[in-house]
Amino acid sequence: MTMTMQTREGMGFLARREETPLTLTYQTLSQIYAQTPGLVGDKLKSCLETIWHVSRRQLIFAYDEAQNLADHAIKDQYPLSLLLDVFQSLQRKEIPFMLVLSGLPTLFPKLVESRTYAERMFHVIFLNQLDNNAARQAITTPLLAANGGIQFPESDVETIISLSGGYPYFIQFISREVYDLIATGNSTIPYDAIMRKLDTDFFSGRWARATDRQRELLTVAARLENADEEFAVQELVAGAKNLTKPFSSSHVNQMLSSLIHAGLIYKNRHGRYSFAVPLMSQFIRRNAADA
Repeated sequence: MTMTMQTREGMGFLARREETPLTLTYQTLSQIYAQTPGLVGDKLKSCLETIWHVSRRQLIFAYDEAQNLADHAIKDQYPLSLLLDVFQSLQRKEIPFMLVLSGLPTLFPKLVESRTYAERMFHVIFLNQLDNNAARQAITTPLLAANGGIQFPESDVETIISLSGGYPYFIQFISREVYDLIATGNSTIPYDAIMRKLDTDFFSGRWARATDRQRELLTVAARLENADEEFAVQELVAGAKNLTKPFSSSHVNQMLSSLIHAGLIYKNRHGRYSFAVPLMSQFIRRNAADA
């Protein structure tokens, strides 16, 4: 909450400037929102511009898992378009508010699809998995900071690095499970059970978005040698030739488009495809082995 002074013009021939106190509270901004005429975007712009003129502070608006933002024309709801429109207006007025969106690789194409000018609004940074040294520090440094007397044996550190693929979320997930087991006196770590729990907590919900036929195609992709990198339509067609019902190129293209919309596949600028979710191919192979 910031108490500042808002300047207003006086009335009459001898116009003068009057300063009245204004406290930025939820109630104040709610009143500004309600009293501003126009659409929701106009109201939000008015609120944010008021915050800037009153506080004169640079602000960062951070949104995680932003790939889940989406417009819904059927419901007449356009939250993604609204967000982009509001911040484009702030950029044009040179108001120093920064919008930071983080998410899976499907995020940026979704932004451009919503508003073509989004490509000029953002500076895109791809965060890849950690190398072995950084992954090792991500595992061991929190243990030292916790000062709980628990350290992971070197063999467990190596196993966690391997299973996580160097992705921070998976390092965090697996390390927490290992920590809890060691803290309760377990000397043998059931990594298979940990990965099954990861499958349930992280992958299964995404896998459920795919139809049976789409899962067949995803399984074909997961069995490619370059499954964790990039693959092309022709590789998927070739990999599916021994199925009871093979895929044609046109069918693969149609299904990939649907899988992109579901957030399971990502198409890069070179026209090649990748799994949008890290280590998804390993989950699919584990799932296929169970089946």
